[in-house]
Amino acid sequence: MASTTLLLVTLFVSASLVALSSANFNQDFQITWGDGRAKIVNNGELLTLSLDKASGSGFQSQNEYLFGKIDMQLKLVAGNSAGTVTAYYLSSKGSTWDEIDFEFLGNLSGDPYTLHTNVFSQGKGNREQQFHLWFDPTADFHTYSILWNPTRIIFSVDGTPIREFKNWESNGVPFPKTQPMRIYSSLWNADDWATRGGLVKTDWTKAPFTASYRNFKAEACVWSSGGSSCSSPPSGSGNAIAKNSWLSQEMDSASQERLKWVQKNYMIYNYCTDTKRFPQGLPTECSLP
Repeated sequence: MASTTLLLVTLFVSASLVALSSANFNQDFQITWGDGRAKIVNNGELLTLSLDKASGSGFQSQNEYLFGKIDMQLKLVAGNSAGTVTAYYLSSKGSTWDEIDFEFLGNLSGDPYTLHTNVFSQGKGNREQQFHLWFDPTADFHTYSILWNPTRIIFSVDGTPIREFKNWESNGVPFPKTQPMRIYSSLWNADDWATRGGLVKTDWTKAPFTASYRNFKAEACVWSSGGSSCSSPPSGSGNAIAKNSWLSQEMDSASQERLKWVQKNYMIYNYCTDTKRFPQGLPTECSLP
């Protein structure tokens, strides 16, 4: 009990210390669809996506990235959001695309959101882990982060890691490391599967549904004209290694303990334990450390 209390205190402190940066959505992103349902307001400091019965909406980053630490603060659709999905992810293009997903599956009022994560490499996904959260993600903004470097992908919420996917290429497991990806987000209707497997449909009398975004931050390698901004140190920079420390970042012992705590208490689905789904045997990475 004492260790749980200490861990909760640690989680609170780490969440309160998350660094915020003032982004300008007008410069960093472009609205891609929604016919006016997506809006950039407050001089570029806030972006909102809306969904009604006619359409959802979405946006994408101006830049492509090949590795990075991406932070975004989201406040999700409040109230009865059943049937809605707020997707926030990195993705490349083509038939053998790479992708790193956060998806927030809506709920009936009073039920917890389901946070759905997945990793695609060379067009293959099927690596879902799902979580409930230890707070109400509709009451305020929270920071959702993706650390993507050559050795691992770490999903974090308010600085607390919830999932790690390591580079197991030496064991024959594809890892996303060659295709630059953009950041995408969308709010859309998926009431055929999103809430309780599609049993609960979207209540359109509650529309429009709105999700909000702020404080985007990217410490990342920008991909442009076939090259990476991380290929050479920034000119005049004596601390290039320190500035790009995320490129070799691993989880320390405290982060590993927080990860275990989240997965023990808040994970609701793990593909690596779904033997019914994989009758011929679990994926290779599920047996690796």
